[in-house]
Amino acid sequence: MAQPLTTHPARTPAFGELTQEVAGYAPPVGRVLLSAIFLSAGAMKLLDWNHTADLMASKGLPLVPLLLPLAALTELIAGLSLLLGWHARLGALALFLFLIPTTLVFHNFWAVSGPGQQNQMQHFLKNLAIMGGLLVVVGLGPGRCSLDAAERNTRG
Repeated sequence: MAQPLTTHPARTPAFGELTQEVAGYAPPVGRVLLSAIFLSAGAMKLLDWNHTADLMASKGLPLVPLLLPLAALTELIAGLSLLLGWHARLGALALFLFLIPTTLVFHNFWAVSGPGQQNQMQHFLKNLAIMGGLLVVVGLGPGRCSLDAAERNTRG
C-alpha cells in the first residue's frame, strides 16, 4: 500500500539545536572581529608615528614619547592575545581599560559643536560597543577555539 502524501515539510533543526551548533563558532569569530581594530590601529601608529604623535599632542596629552609606544604596544600585544585566545581575558581587560581614557580624550563629543559633534558621538558609542564586547570576553573567556582552551586540554 502506498504511503499517503503529506504536506508536512522535512524536519528542520529546532532553533536551540541550530544556535548550539553556531554558538561554538561565535567566540573565535567575535575575537577576530574585536581584535582587528586594535591590531590595525597599533600597526598604523607604527607606520605613521609622526602623525599620531602630532594628533596626541594636539589633544593636550603629556609625555607623548612615552604614551605613543605604550599605546601601540598595548594595541598590538593585547590585540594578538585576543585574536589567538591566549590569556584572552587579560588581553580583553587591558584593551577595555585602554579604551576608557582613549574614548574620553579622543571622542569627547560634548566639547565639540556643529557637524563634528555627531561624528564624535558615533565614535564614542562605537567604542562603548567595543568595550561591551571586550567585557563579554573578560566574563566568559575566549571559547573553545583558542590557545587558552588548547592549553587547558593538554593540562588535563
